[in-house]
Amino acid sequence: MTKPQPVPPITSSTPCEPSASTAAPDNHSPADATDVRVKLFARTDVGQVREHNEDNFLVADLTRRSRGLLEANRATGIGTQGAVFAVCDGMGGAAAGEVASQLAVDILYESLVDGLDERAVKRDDLARRLVRAVETAGLRIFHEAKADRSRRGMGTTVTAAALVDDVLFIAQVGDSRGYILRGEKLVQVTRDQSLVNQLIEAGQLTEEEAETFEHNNIILQALGTSDTVQVDLTYAELRRGDILLLCSDGLSGMVKYDEIRELLKSSVEPLDICKSLTERANQAGGHDNITVIIVQFDGESLKPLADDEPEPLKYRKYTLGDESFSDTVPLSSGQLGHSDDTDDTDGAMRVASHRPPSGFPAGAPYALRSGAGPWPPQAPPRPHEHDDRIDIPGTYVPVWLVIGIVIAVVVLLVGTAFLLLR
Repeated sequence: MTKPQPVPPITSSTPCEPSASTAAPDNHSPADATDVRVKLFARTDVGQVREHNEDNFLVADLTRRSRGLLEANRATGIGTQGAVFAVCDGMGGAAAGEVASQLAVDILYESLVDGLDERAVKRDDLARRLVRAVETAGLRIFHEAKADRSRRGMGTTVTAAALVDDVLFIAQVGDSRGYILRGEKLVQVTRDQSLVNQLIEAGQLTEEEAETFEHNNIILQALGTSDTVQVDLTYAELRRGDILLLCSDGLSGMVKYDEIRELLKSSVEPLDICKSLTERANQAGGHDNITVIIVQFDGESLKPLADDEPEPLKYRKYTLGDESFSDTVPLSSGQLGHSDDTDDTDGAMRVASHRPPSGFPAGAPYALRSGAGPWPPQAPPRPHEHDDRIDIPGTYVPVWLVIGIVIAVVVLLVGTAFLLLR
């Protein structure tokens, strides 16, 4: 598989730096924020249709080097080295999707705790480590898939959130989602990297048409389908009482936006909320695996919600100013102990070398989920106004090469015809 190159989005858009009114918060040590507390729970369910659960989740206290739903992790303070929460939705033939999502959460955790000492982690350092961890997971899964023919085509989405103070970072690859409930308002703080969402943003598809769009199961990138991924890093400045929801599309594709909001408000206990959300998705059909993480934020270090908030909660990209982190340097097969490339086989993910459906942006890679029958229409993403677009990496073929191939084919056909008619 060739290294992907950036391709233009469907409509032209020039990324811009955050303006003064939406600028990212200044980097500082968590020593300035000493009391952020979380109360959380997570749940995953196989659903009503799938035979295997290919979702996985990660809940980890990086300060105490502890992961999982231990009692101590379910209600705790955020230490000086932070915490991370992640949902991964695997895909692939046989049990490969389960392998990909498990690898993703394991590598995320190992990468984030690797090299930590007793010193407090600064905000930008945590954000950079989060992005690097996602990139590392994608590269490792890619090489694992190449090394084992039975796992060809495996991959996984990831939506990972991390914090060390009052700023929450979210790293996104794929179409799992992150929401924040603030007061009465539920806001999607991630952007789906999916074909249907890009067509909506380009004005080529309405939200009503998206509900019955036949290619709802196509995502634009995933961990494991290429040796590099473009991680969409966003952030939110937390307020006291905020509730974070991370979920796979087994929830967001089955339960309507308003229902999710009401269920998040239905209880003060994260365990009960998780149970209500998964049960509601199953009642709606349970066509896919369902995974949810609920995190409630509190503590004196968080500002209370004010009536005149200077900036509304929304999708906001975070830019790390002093280091580029967009590309992962691929490891050699010798470093990983894996064999050379072999041909891909059909799996649950199809990438750019396969023919995309009509209406798909030329040159962009895509991944197609497969399973027992078509997926139900995914709930259309909420519109994001005045936001930067995501530039999805793709495989670019130069125009001159295409023209040369066409000319060569024409000459060959003319020569063949001439010989046959002599």
